[in-house]
Amino acid sequence: MTAIHARFKLDYPGFTLDVDIKLPGSGVTALFGPSGSGKTTLLRCIAGLEHAEGGLLRMNDQVWQDGEKFLPTHARSLGYVFQEAGLFPHLSVRRNLEYGLIRIVPDKRKVQLEQVVELLGLSKLMARTDPTSLSGGERQRIAIGRALLTSPNLLLMDEPLSALDAASKQEIFPYLERLHRELEIPVLYVSHALDEVARLADHLVLLEQGRVIANGTLGETLSRLDLPTAHLDDAGAVIEAKVAMHDEAYSLTRLDFSGGSLWVSKIERAAGTLMRARVLARDVSVAIAAPHGSSITNIVAARIVEIRDEGRDRVSLRLAVGGGQTLLSRITRRSRDQLGLVAGMEVYAQVKSVALIA
Repeated sequence: MTAIHARFKLDYPGFTLDVDIKLPGSGVTALFGPSGSGKTTLLRCIAGLEHAEGGLLRMNDQVWQDGEKFLPTHARSLGYVFQEAGLFPHLSVRRNLEYGLIRIVPDKRKVQLEQVVELLGLSKLMARTDPTSLSGGERQRIAIGRALLTSPNLLLMDEPLSALDAASKQEIFPYLERLHRELEIPVLYVSHALDEVARLADHLVLLEQGRVIANGTLGETLSRLDLPTAHLDDAGAVIEAKVAMHDEAYSLTRLDFSGGSLWVSKIERAAGTLMRARVLARDVSVAIAAPHGSSITNIVAARIVEIRDEGRDRVSLRLAVGGGQTLLSRITRRSRDQLGLVAGMEVYAQVKSVALIA
């Protein structure tokens, strides 16, 4: 369902933002692109922090901006999480959270303090009086909670993990995933890290030099070979799967999806649990006959949808693996020619590694 329509043109010296996009009204939409592509500028236009003359912004049935109207930021039902947590150092954790809560009259509150504390695992922090003594991940969780307690119709997150070290990022990911699962507030999430996008997003908008070059579902957009994401070292596809069984003898778990099965190291999830797995293109090889006697246990039937040259020595393949799901593979040009690979051919994808991301 389209709930957000944003159209902005904004000129700066040496840079122009020129976008006209329609976005879904649920889940997480990632705005992805290199530094300087316009991600934060677009987010600031949506927030009302930048005023693009003649712009348009519709949120569901409300007009936040058009040729005659411009709602200031405080009048827009949104929460904003910045790269830095920006907590008030003179307020306790509780008072920082309540700062978001008191902005909304009681009968308009859709998100309650107790709910946010539970969702973000903040109960042990509530008595802390000095937020500057908290870890980066803890501060950012509080900042997210403060934004949620304004009961927004839209949550904007501008690279909320970029200022955190690797350990803090791993600490906060499960909480972001839980918010994704349990809250119905649509999120626009700015990032230049493809692993974050693959882990959290449902929808993906790619920006380049101030313009939208792709706008679609995560799986569909990540698997397009004509986009810059396919050329990155960590290019890959996301598979939606379900926990099927556990092999206790070998400490493995089998994930079933529409195109077959994948074995992964054992995970403590009940059978039937939905999972998201990321498979990098460099970890997928191709065979034209069913492999036998191989140490690679994850082998699925596939069909080559597209082949695209990647420089002088390698090619990328887009592989359909059933039910609308896709894998990417990156192999040498020599392998392609020796195997006689062409679009439309039925092959076998050998998956050397699978990363579980949700």
